[in-house]
Amino acid sequence: MKCRHCQSQDMGPFLDLGTAPPSNSYVRKADLGKPELWYPLVIRVCNECLLVQTEDFASRETFFSESYAYFSSFSISWLGHAEAYVAAMAERFGLNTASRVVEIAANDGYLLQYVKARGIPCLGVEPTASTAKAAREKGIEIVEDFFGVDVATRLAAEGWGADLMAANNVLAHVPDINDFVAGFARLLKPAGVATFEFPHLLNMVTEAQFDTAYHEHYSYLSLIAVERIFAANGLRVFDVETTPWHGGSLRVFADRADTAAHPASESVTAMLATETAAGMRKEAFYAGFQATAQRVRNDFLEFLIDCHRQGVKVAAYGAAAKGNTLLNFAGVKPDLLSFVVDKNPAKQGTFLPGSRIPIVSEDVLKSEKPERVVILPWNLQTEIKRQLSYITDWDGKFVTAVPSLTVHP
Repeated sequence: MKCRHCQSQDMGPFLDLGTAPPSNSYVRKADLGKPELWYPLVIRVCNECLLVQTEDFASRETFFSESYAYFSSFSISWLGHAEAYVAAMAERFGLNTASRVVEIAANDGYLLQYVKARGIPCLGVEPTASTAKAAREKGIEIVEDFFGVDVATRLAAEGWGADLMAANNVLAHVPDINDFVAGFARLLKPAGVATFEFPHLLNMVTEAQFDTAYHEHYSYLSLIAVERIFAANGLRVFDVETTPWHGGSLRVFADRADTAAHPASESVTAMLATETAAGMRKEAFYAGFQATAQRVRNDFLEFLIDCHRQGVKVAAYGAAAKGNTLLNFAGVKPDLLSFVVDKNPAKQGTFLPGSRIPIVSEDVLKSEKPERVVILPWNLQTEIKRQLSYITDWDGKFVTAVPSLTVHP
């Protein structure tokens, strides 16, 4: 295995979750009698550039197919985050009707709808047909393709040189991270800004968030690694912020390295120092994560088995990718977890990949009244607890497995 950034073959261990099907490949009822494709889910760290990354066994088209069912707009809190982001960027960088905003991985238009509402010309790049269609239905122009230098060159020639490029939760999802980042340097105007949001590897390790590992996540990112990758591909990091999203994320601000148009913030130096102090430049930081994942898995499985023995019905909420990682690593099946509720109609009536647990509407939760509801997308637990607060009517309680098994009062 070679590092996807620096090509080094000096790769150390980080996490081995055995095998699993693609986490967003939901199974239709008609296909329950057919086999699924399972791939090894092994993650290593490059001891040269410190990029944590999957060992690849399939192409990106396998994971981001026409049936891809992750739609960002089903989270109300995430929509609020997107709207606040647009307002903040418009104010900070003076965006107006003469500006150009391009979002990479525009999904279903969850963010660009707020750019469009301000009258700012915008364009989305989104490779998955299902979400691209949803974005177009919001009146947003979409280029249905995987972003990289070739797409950036074409868009620049078409007049889409960008004042702002947004890339939320996509930097981790690209197999050729060098080509992807170089595309931003190609499409940005001389004073343009690109922002990247991604789950912070520091939080993944310290908060036991092993379930954020899945095949679609090719990379697990620290600022140490990102700064190096950006510098090698024509971008300069000039600011960084933390956000609470997805268990703790970084928002990195970058401009073109050849223009360096924006003043550098001390926050970059401070975050690099934080990561260094946590040990992220040393192999020991990465080597102990396997045991952490096994502890979380074992505690969760023991909880489900105990509930089963006691006749306590357990269901879950949120047919999320991270939930599929947890369930498949733990070997959970419908006998231990009856069903999973999800708001997305595209998922309802299908089954979770691997575990084959049925995905249902919220009406089933209300009729079945399970005593325990496991919140699989734990990063949205505040929103979900508020939405499902009525489970207390039948003495139901919420459960989260990460960072440790917790039955919420």
